[in-house]
Amino acid sequence: MSGSETVVITGFGPFRQFWVNPSWRAAQDLKLCGLGERIEVHIKEIPVSYVQSQHVIAEIWQTLNPKFVVHLGVARGCRVVILEQTAKNSGYRDRDVCGFCPESHCCVNEGPETLCSVVNMLPVSKLFRKSGMDVLCSRDAGRFLCEFTYYCSLYHGQGRAALIHIPTHGRLASADRLLPLLKSIIQTMLSQMDDDGRAEISTRRNEGF
Repeated sequence: MSGSETVVITGFGPFRQFWVNPSWRAAQDLKLCGLGERIEVHIKEIPVSYVQSQHVIAEIWQTLNPKFVVHLGVARGCRVVILEQTAKNSGYRDRDVCGFCPESHCCVNEGPETLCSVVNMLPVSKLFRKSGMDVLCSRDAGRFLCEFTYYCSLYHGQGRAALIHIPTHGRLASADRLLPLLKSIIQTMLSQMDDDGRAEISTRRNEGF
């Protein structure tokens, strides 16, 4: 697709009672519906494994060179969509599906303790709440594979990533309601990135750079 930009959407593989992870199903649905013209959507399934997820994330950033990566995870028992602003480097003590836990309990040894997305999740969440949608912003992503993956992606992508936790209960657990909301949220995030980029260029011009 000439002149297109690449956006990668990931979902997780099987985990506990989820033989087909709802996050992976949502990623597949977003691939089918697309994100609009000039956006080429790639999807990747991430195993619920610390070691394998690191490899997948590194491969995404090294081979696809995406503009943005959106990681979808599941918030069990939740009824709202949660936009995660930050990811922590340390404190990972729960075992993955392979029974493994990083010996250092860290995502990246000697990496920064906290990394943030370039997208400001608070105004995004407020925009959708004003429209009556159940969308919240969070700074605590749970210290398991979702946050681990998010940190690694923020690290490799210089902040050009997002983590969206999707609900398993309530009206937004329905694909018919969830899919259009996720599509709009991601498009809003991309728009914010474009607006910030234009503002930065304008500022530099005004300063004589």
